Amino acid sequence: MLSRIFIQNFALIESLEINLHSGLQVITGETGAGKSIILGALRLILGERADIKSISEAGEKSIVEAEFSLNPVFQSFFDENDLDYDAQTIIRREILPSGKSRAFVNDVPVTLDVLKTLSQRLIDIHSQFETSKLFDEAYQFKIIDGLGENKVTIEAYQAQFQALKNLRARLSKLEKQLAEGNKEADYKSYLLNELETASLDNLDLEDLQSQLSMQENAEQIAESLAEILKRFDQEEIGVLDALLEVRNKLGKTAQLSHHFSEFSARFESLFVEIKDMVFELQNEAEKMETKPDVLEELTAKVNTINALMLKHQVTSVEDLVSLRDQLAEEQSNFNDLEDNISDIQQQISTHETSLNKLAEALSENRKKSIPVFKEKAEALLKKLGLEKAKIDVQLTPLQEFSTFGKEQIEILFQANPGFPMKPIQTAISGGERSRVMLAIKKIMAENQELPTLILDEIDTGVSGKVASEMGDVMHEMADHMQLIVITHLAQVAAKGDKNYKVVKSEVAGKTQTTILSLSPDEKLQEIAQLLSGSKITDAAMTQAQELINS
Repeated sequence: MLSRIFIQNFALIESLEINLHSGLQVITGETGAGKSIILGALRLILGERADIKSISEAGEKSIVEAEFSLNPVFQSFFDENDLDYDAQTIIRREILPSGKSRAFVNDVPVTLDVLKTLSQRLIDIHSQFETSKLFDEAYQFKIIDGLGENKVTIEAYQAQFQALKNLRARLSKLEKQLAEGNKEADYKSYLLNELETASLDNLDLEDLQSQLSMQENAEQIAESLAEILKRFDQEEIGVLDALLEVRNKLGKTAQLSHHFSEFSARFESLFVEIKDMVFELQNEAEKMETKPDVLEELTAKVNTINALMLKHQVTSVEDLVSLRDQLAEEQSNFNDLEDNISDIQQQISTHETSLNKLAEALSENRKKSIPVFKEKAEALLKKLGLEKAKIDVQLTPLQEFSTFGKEQIEILFQANPGFPMKPIQTAISGGERSRVMLAIKKIMAENQELPTLILDEIDTGVSGKVASEMGDVMHEMADHMQLIVITHLAQVAAKGDKNYKVVKSEVAGKTQTTILSLSPDEKLQEIAQLLSGSKITDAAMTQAQELINS
């Protein structure tokens, strides 16, 4: 439960601290005293947006603290979020002068998401302006699912439903990729086949071009070789004969003087090399001929490579190999894409089967809960002055899964006999809203594990006996939780196990709001004032005492 509230430097509040208790806690105060300011500060604990305008003293930070008495069921949440569990846990929000805000749980900094998750399990604030929640599908499902003890099932369903949505989104993305890929698949496959046919691996384009040039110029090369060999072998003036004569004379010269021995040796080496070269040239000359089939093959190969480089705007065989490998990888990924789509489709089918079972379980429990809800709600409404009111719940099957199953929900209402049941948002009047909402909150309180509920003037628009009955209902609700009620009704205030009053005063020329814990005598005075106004009469005091005694 909420055991302490501390607020500092927030709007009209300079500093405020109040200790709360279990049971029905009633807060009263004149209009404009600052009750809404206290609620606004508490909403920061629920993770709502912080506003720098809320800071009273601009140079100082604003602080809101709420201390809760927890039971061990919350231990797991603290463990999961690496927080220190304490039976007396303090949640704090700070608004800095810069406008930034910080959140803490037991002095450990936390994100707003962690703060919200924890605080929304601890406290619920319902104001008179929030009765429109009753018209919301999610809220209506929450009512019936609470009665049907569907908490575990709905959590399992929604986890599966989110997973299904994610899978469907992923499938849609992959199918789009596949559709776009199919448009280019044939063309890319053709390009890949073209590159693979070119046998690019270990291909030396420069050597290939050299071989082609030799074939293209074989006749001219053969003629040149023939002329060279002729010059070497001509009688009397042939190159070999001349070199042989030089060799012999240089050898004799070396015999006469060792100074020429090195020259003779070097020439001997050159002479042998030249003879070998002439021999090899003779072999090449004998082999040299134009081979039409080889020429055709080489021409085709070189033309193919050149055409591919021009087509793909690259400058080397290495670039073509890289492009080929890239296309091969894309084709492999394309095949993987089809496999992935098939796999996701199978997963979707599995999830849908599981969701159908969960949706059926939810629907069955809801159908069993509707008569219970109807009976309890109508009994409470009768107690609250709507003797003839009828309420019902209609479930309509859906073809597709939704957040809450495979059905829609609609609460139907009839205030007076003789009129058809209509959706509650069109059938309920302003004067009936607060009583219907209180009845539903009462039913939900019996089935929710919510330690603290704050009702902000939910009794607006009622008086007399109905107000007294509303007070009784609230007191019954406080048997299941800590209930904090903000009210202007004496009949409700009289039911409080502990009463508080919000007051506004001027201190040193500055308007300030604070909250006071009322003693039994002060409670009596406050209830009498609610009955008679600013001037408390003896009759009002007597009536106030009767309300308390009753």
